[in-house]
Amino acid sequence: MRIRLTALVLFFLLASSASASVSWLVKGHGFGHGVGMSQYGAYGYAKHGKDYRFILGHYYSGTSIGQVDGVRIVRVLLDISGGDVGFSGATSACGQALDPSRSYEAHRSGSSVKLRSSAGAPLADCGRKLRAAGHGRIAIAGIGTYRGALEVVPTDSDAGALNAINALPVDQYVKGVIPNESPPSWPAAALEAQAVAARSFALSVNVGGNGFGLYNDTRSQVYNGLESETASTDAAADATRGQVLMYGGKIAETYFSACSGGHTESVQNVFFGPAIPYLVGVPDPYDYYCPLHDWTLKFSGSEISSKLGSYLDGSLKKVVVTQRGASPRIVWAKLYGTGGVTKARGDQLEAALGTYSDWMSFVKEVNGKAVGGGETEEGAKAGTPSGPAGGAGTG
Repeated sequence: MRIRLTALVLFFLLASSASASVSWLVKGHGFGHGVGMSQYGAYGYAKHGKDYRFILGHYYSGTSIGQVDGVRIVRVLLDISGGDVGFSGATSACGQALDPSRSYEAHRSGSSVKLRSSAGAPLADCGRKLRAAGHGRIAIAGIGTYRGALEVVPTDSDAGALNAINALPVDQYVKGVIPNESPPSWPAAALEAQAVAARSFALSVNVGGNGFGLYNDTRSQVYNGLESETASTDAAADATRGQVLMYGGKIAETYFSACSGGHTESVQNVFFGPAIPYLVGVPDPYDYYCPLHDWTLKFSGSEISSKLGSYLDGSLKKVVVTQRGASPRIVWAKLYGTGGVTKARGDQLEAALGTYSDWMSFVKEVNGKAVGGGETEEGAKAGTPSGPAGGAGTG
C-alpha cells in the first residue's frame, strides 16, 4: 500500500510539472542605447524652461559650444541602386552643361560611371564619380528632392550597383535631420539642442563608406532631405548655424537616443569601447514624458528560450546579471539553461529578445505566479537611480 501511495504521489507531481505553464516577464525602461542626449529628456528640460545650452551641457558633461569655420561638406548615402540612378534639376554634370528641366541618368560601366540622357543616349564618361549639381537642390528619381549635389560612384560590394550620395553643407544637412529625429512641434530649445547634436555628430563620426561618411538612417542619424523639412526645425538649424559641441579641442561625438528610462548610460557599457569623458551616465529627470519610459514584454518559456538560442544552452532556467552600468543597464549576464551556463552582453539580449533597451529585469512565472529563480544579481550594481517614477507621456 505504501509503495502504491508513493508511486501515485510521484505520478501526480510529474503530471503537475508537465502541465505547468512557464512564462517570463521582461520589465524595462527607455528606448535606444541610452548614451548621450535623451531626446524626450531634452523635451522635458525645454518644457521646464531650460535653453539648448543647458540641455547639451547636461547630457554631454564638460563640453562647450564652438563654431566651425567655413563650409563643411558631408556626404550621405541615400541608396544602393541595382540599376541606373535618374535625376533632374541639374545644370551640370561631368563637365557637361545640362538643362535643369530635363531628366538624366547615371549608368555604371565596369568600374566607371557614365552620364546618359533619360532615353539612354551617352553624354559623357565621368570616370569613377558622377557629380550633378544645380541651383542648390537636386531631384533623384524614386528617392526625393535634396539640397546640395548628387554624387554617384560604383558600389564596391556589388559589381552591378551604384551608390547614390547626397553631398551638401552640414548646415543644410541638419535641416533634413531635425524633423526626422524630433517632432517639429517640440519646444524651440529641444529642437536647437537636436540641431547642435546632429551637426556635431555629422562632423565627428565617419562610417568610412565608399564615397560617403554617413548613412541616412539610424546607423548614423535619420535624414530625409528637403521634403521632410519644416519651418520650426529649419528655424532651429538657422538659430544654431555652425555651432558644434567641443571637448579637448575636437568636435564631440554626440550620440543620442529616444529616451533613457530615467538615467543615461556611459558609452563603454553600451558600445564596449573606451570610456569617453563627456559620454557618462547622468540622471534624466524628465524622461517620464517618453511613452517607453517603462515597458513590459511577456514571453512563453519556449519562446524566450528560442529567441535566446544563440546564447543559451537548452531551455532558460534563470538569468544572473553579473554587471550593470550606470543607468543600470545590463552589461553582462549569465544564462542558466538546462544544458549549462553561458554568458551574454546586455545588447545581445536586447537584440535577441527585441526589447526596447538593455535596461531590463527578468521575472519567471509558473502558472501565472512569480517564482524564485527568475533573475538574481551576482556582483552587479543593482538599483534604479532616483528621479520621477512617472508614466508614459505624449511628448
